[in-house]
Amino acid sequence: MKFLRASILLTTALMASLRLHAADPEPLREAPRPASPSDLGVGRLVPRLELKPISGSRFRLGRSKDAKATVVAFTSTTCPVTQRYGPTLAALEKEFSARGVRFVFVNPVESDTATSAKEMAARLGWQGPYVRDTGGRIAKALGARSTAEAYVLDAAGTVVYRGAVDDQYGIGYSKDAPARRHLARALEAVLAGTGPDTAATTAPGCTLDHGGPVTADAKPTYHSRISRILQQHCAECHRDGGVAPFSLASYQDVAGHAAMIGRQVGKGVMPPWFAAPIPGEPSPWMNDRSLPAADKADLLAWLATGRPEGDPADAPLPRRYTTDWEIGVPDAVVTLPAPIPVKATGFMPYENVFVKPDLGGERWIQALEVRPSAREVVHHVLVFVLPPGESESDRRRRGDTAGGNYLAAYVPGNNRLTYPDGFAKHIPAGSTLHFQLHYTPNGTATRDQTSLGLVFARTPPRHEVRVAAISAKFEIPPGAANHEVKGRIPVPLDARLMSFMPHMHVRGKAYRYELELPDGKARTLLDVPRYDFNWQLLYRLNEYIDAPAGSVLRGTAHFDNSTNNPANPDPSKSVQWGEQTYDEMMLGYFEYYLPSVAPGTDSGLALGRALRDGSALFNQLDRNRDGKITPEESPSPAQFRAADADHDGIVTRDELRDFLQKRKKK
Repeated sequence: MKFLRASILLTTALMASLRLHAADPEPLREAPRPASPSDLGVGRLVPRLELKPISGSRFRLGRSKDAKATVVAFTSTTCPVTQRYGPTLAALEKEFSARGVRFVFVNPVESDTATSAKEMAARLGWQGPYVRDTGGRIAKALGARSTAEAYVLDAAGTVVYRGAVDDQYGIGYSKDAPARRHLARALEAVLAGTGPDTAATTAPGCTLDHGGPVTADAKPTYHSRISRILQQHCAECHRDGGVAPFSLASYQDVAGHAAMIGRQVGKGVMPPWFAAPIPGEPSPWMNDRSLPAADKADLLAWLATGRPEGDPADAPLPRRYTTDWEIGVPDAVVTLPAPIPVKATGFMPYENVFVKPDLGGERWIQALEVRPSAREVVHHVLVFVLPPGESESDRRRRGDTAGGNYLAAYVPGNNRLTYPDGFAKHIPAGSTLHFQLHYTPNGTATRDQTSLGLVFARTPPRHEVRVAAISAKFEIPPGAANHEVKGRIPVPLDARLMSFMPHMHVRGKAYRYELELPDGKARTLLDVPRYDFNWQLLYRLNEYIDAPAGSVLRGTAHFDNSTNNPANPDPSKSVQWGEQTYDEMMLGYFEYYLPSVAPGTDSGLALGRALRDGSALFNQLDRNRDGKITPEESPSPAQFRAADADHDGIVTRDELRDFLQKRKKK
């Protein structure tokens, strides 16, 4: 593919030399970023600290009978960022105090005087107690890292949010208005009895010495500590009405399943999360389900040392779970036209159902949710978009080696997705939705009629969320215990990577994503050393990763086709690509967007299709945008002559596509 390589190098050499031959300098501006809730103590019981405000009587932090929630806002009279946030906190206090929220203002800066603190509180109109933390006792107990940090505690004293007030102010910048009101959204969630969509962020301000998580009790009990760990990491599935086989909502539930909990947690099977951590670095994943080391140690130690129940007064508030759509009321619901019978025992091949919904034209999708009616037997569901012109037979024949049509997925505990404001997925007018459903009989015959809920973007998005997949042809030899398959996909346009979802079948053993930059440097994006077909997990990034044009995304999969794999249908069989679970797949899905390409435009074709139809490359070479490539625009005279099939001195879009497909086959 000299023609392709030459064109990419021609259009990106200068950019690559400027960007990639030297390390990026430390940014001068700092905005709030999503952070790991577990690492920052979200879900823990706060210490019952006695606080003395600069005016008024002493009180204790923690469980509250008078407030539905408490905000602990760290502040300072001398930090510029916290000074800017003074009016914002005053407005939030006014807005939420009428709804039962108490605000507590804590100043941990020893050099700030009591006089300046009183003047600041009076000038801003703060009504809640103002506490001078001159010895840093409160900041140390809560692990506060910044004077701009805010905590939200529910009425049981559980930390439900920790981080920035919003993103209007930070280090080195100010905006006219915030785009993300983190603290306000967290308060709305706790008042509704649910968890916030963003439970932790960084909080750029004046740095403190005490950074860390909320401190925990030295001797955890079920009510003070273990119940919160289970609520934070397990109860979404392990509850009445959940998809797990038993509930973990009470002490009796947990004690009755203690041995199994210890076994699965000790093996790292539960909670289901298989991304390898990066030693010494915070988790890069927005939806990280892993059990933090401290939580895991406390849980296993509690299970092994008598399982003390503790004081019921320390118990967390019960979490509320909706029985309706979790994304809110959908704008459209697409349901399978008829229920699918699921037998009681044995194996069921994939079901493929094609539905042509009436969405009223093209739609941009802001949020989506897959809801089976018989969740207990649904292993997973994948939903794909077939745009007009792609038939059901085309889809069945092609499989999904490119991945560009992927829309939504369901696996227990992972059934919904909401994109940030300004981002959306596209469903062209007249599209067909392909539901691929995998059922696992559980001993009782039943029927399932899965639905897909869609929330439309209210305004056209700034960026289109697109999907591609790394794939490769393969043949796994009989008995191979660690067969390696590698795939690659070139990046023809500057892109930003948003998430990853590896997909293999029951012989899948491990999967790794890597990015090779134009200068040859490489980095690991996601390493899944223990792949589990039972959990089709999506790994969503906190911060999107740049993949400049000329990069290559690589996927490396390992398969176990040996007798040591108990899920292996037939170790004596040579295995190739196929739709059913007794066949195999090697797919590394990834979501991305193209920063410089308008949503829905042809020049932003999915990366997985860019090499197949040549449009992205054609647009790069056709510099004067006249719909044809001339010899002057071609970086290779020899390749130009080979692509000019009718020898008329120009290369059309169709000629380039045909040329690339022939070269790819070679």
